[in-house]
Amino acid sequence: NWSKAMDLQQVFTRRFKEARKAKKLTQEKLGVLIGLDEFVASTRINRYDKGIHLPDLITLKRITEVLDIPPAYFFCR
Repeated sequence: NWSKAMDLQQVFTRRFKEARKAKKLTQEKLGVLIGLDEFVASTRINRYDKGIHLPDLITLKRITEVLDIPPAYFFCR
């Protein structure tokens, strides 16, 4: 269902941004910590912050490890 997918993306976007800021990580710093090249790190994380893209499962796993948050946190209501 399209609206449920949009709801999940909105929940992810809000919680992702909150979790990143709670750890006091810039977009670039988080990107580098999850293994992205420093030249694309900020742009990629910015796209997650704004809800333009969702991370793939491998990237999500890295994000949850760095932020020390279970993956379900990003998608549960």
